Amino acid sequence: MNEILCHIKNNPEFRKINTQEVLQKFIELLPLKLKKGIKFAYIKNQILYFVLSHPVYKMEFEYNKSLINTLLKKSNIANVEEVKFFVTNKIEKKQRKEEKKEEDFYKERSYGIFQNNIKNEKLHNKIEEIRNIIKKS
Repeated sequence: MNEILCHIKNNPEFRKINTQEVLQKFIELLPLKLKKGIKFAYIKNQILYFVLSHPVYKMEFEYNKSLINTLLKKSNIANVEEVKFFVTNKIEKKQRKEEKKEEDFYKERSYGIFQNNIKNEKLHNKIEEIRNIIKKS
């Protein structure tokens, strides 16, 4: 399986997959304060674009541009001549942690009038508990 994946990965048709993998490794090299602000990165026309999550990160990236360029030269990312940063204008929808689910309540149609002929004591007691719950509702 590993050999098949390596073969596919080395195929020129899948160059974008390799580029994304290299970019992801490059992002991992960055300091944590920069890494946190990156949504994703891509290369277009020999320019490496970083899509950032907040304008503050853009200022931080501009301040550390020389560090990023140095890391770029060491990581040998092909055909990158320039680095640009921008903040996306799309607002992310925050997922609600736990939506309150309304439980369905049904009106009990039974009155708890039935015979309990179970001889096993544990099961007999459980059925009696259920009967009490029905009578209370």
